[in-house]
Amino acid sequence: MTGGDHDEADHDGDGATFTDALAVPAFRRLWVGQLLSVLGDQVARVALSVLVFERTSSAALTALTYALTFLPDLVAGPLLSGLADRFPRRTTMVVTDLARAGLVAVMAVPGMPLPALVVLLVAVQMLAAPFLAARSAILPHLLPGDRYVAGAAVMGTTYQSAQVLGFALGGPLVAAVGVSPALAANAATFVVSAVVLRLGVPEQQAPQERPDDEVAAWRRELARVAAGARVVGGDPRLRSLIGLACVSAFVVTVEGLAAPYAAELGAGTAAVGLLLAANPLGQALGIVLLTRLVRPGRRPRLLGPLAVASCVPLVVSALGPPLPVLVAAWVVSGLACAYQVPANAAFVAAVPDARRGQAFGLAVTALRVTQGLGVLLAGLVAQGSSPSTAVAVGGAAGVVVALLAAGAWRRAQDGAEGARTHDDPDPSEGVGAT
Repeated sequence: MTGGDHDEADHDGDGATFTDALAVPAFRRLWVGQLLSVLGDQVARVALSVLVFERTSSAALTALTYALTFLPDLVAGPLLSGLADRFPRRTTMVVTDLARAGLVAVMAVPGMPLPALVVLLVAVQMLAAPFLAARSAILPHLLPGDRYVAGAAVMGTTYQSAQVLGFALGGPLVAAVGVSPALAANAATFVVSAVVLRLGVPEQQAPQERPDDEVAAWRRELARVAAGARVVGGDPRLRSLIGLACVSAFVVTVEGLAAPYAAELGAGTAAVGLLLAANPLGQALGIVLLTRLVRPGRRPRLLGPLAVASCVPLVVSALGPPLPVLVAAWVVSGLACAYQVPANAAFVAAVPDARRGQAFGLAVTALRVTQGLGVLLAGLVAQGSSPSTAVAVGGAAGVVVALLAAGAWRRAQDGAEGARTHDDPDPSEGVGAT
């Protein structure tokens, strides 16, 4: 795709920077659309958590509602992401944005029954799959060369920052205007995003397969998935890295229980937003510290200790701390969760390039399943005891699982290093393999 959106030459020397990516007008508009959508989504999550808990006083149902923001991806990802390759990608983003705006607007109708809200929420989450697939596919066309790396980093940083800001502002906003206006504001962000994308991003279409190739294409895709599963299942490093990643299932429970936990503390709606923002804020800070202060060669050694450390602060809930101490503990938990970034890098590096996409997709599926189930189980525990007890129990269980995963990762590293040493007995070439 050509045009005036990226007519500057790529850098031949140093790598592209955030400024280089944001200098591309079409990318700026794509970035603005993401910022609006994420802000609106986090406000809506606060509003839904508050609404469900106000109507039911049930921690289990509140957690179930939050868990539903994870689980639809398991169906929508495989079934709907391909729409971004079948239809023009800008059109796919605009249509899904407008469809989500309509669904959220219906959710904003006062007195909407809870079963209808749940159905609408699942539909909204399913539509996120083709939107994200189209955005990921169009990004390399907007940012050629090294600018793509910088642009992807901008998108990732924006997501974390907007998540924190949306949660932090969502509580006061819902407290000030109510649930329905907050959901209406989320619907409006989707409309604005659609307009920005339609007017500011050029259209792009993927090359189309012939119809008679589609059956063969599906067979090839199933074969690739099976091959990716064999790669992951046969490599102890990859299995242990997935185990470390899934430790987040114990940490994410704090988000699903934010509304009932705030009620247990006797705090207002604004506290829900603070509790939801604490972990993402810690993660954003932790990623900066880890990437700036720790050399790349030492990061794999920190995966196990940081995974354990991400769960330890949750056990503080058993002591019944006040809101400021609780928020601080959850921020510390988020700081340790920064290990997910080098864990992701280690996973990608350990997979053969030909199977990288399939293996990574399997890892993401495992992560989303465990996160959704973690939130749901925490809600059931909270229903039978209290939110603070559920968080503390989840933290303790997470410590045990993290210790097991950390041990598996260390053994896998030792095994891989031993295999390299056996293959090449020259000690000068076998040092520092981690």
